[in-house]
Amino acid sequence: MPVRLAAWRAEDGTWRGRLIFGSPDAEGSATADIFCAATESDLWESVRDLREHHFRDLYRSLAP
Repeated sequence: MPVRLAAWRAEDGTWRGRLIFGSPDAEGSATADIFCAATESDLWESVRDLREHHFRDLYRSLAP
């Protein structure tokens, strides 16, 4: 299953992000804003630190 990261710089200057599960052409399930960092590189580092089992658990938490 495709997993995408939606990342943006918030008004307060912090970087925030959420995971979106599913293909870009379909409406996917998204997490809350679970990533927050002072810099864009720190945000990406926190995403890289997630392991495969964490992705599975996040997806399962979104299932109806």
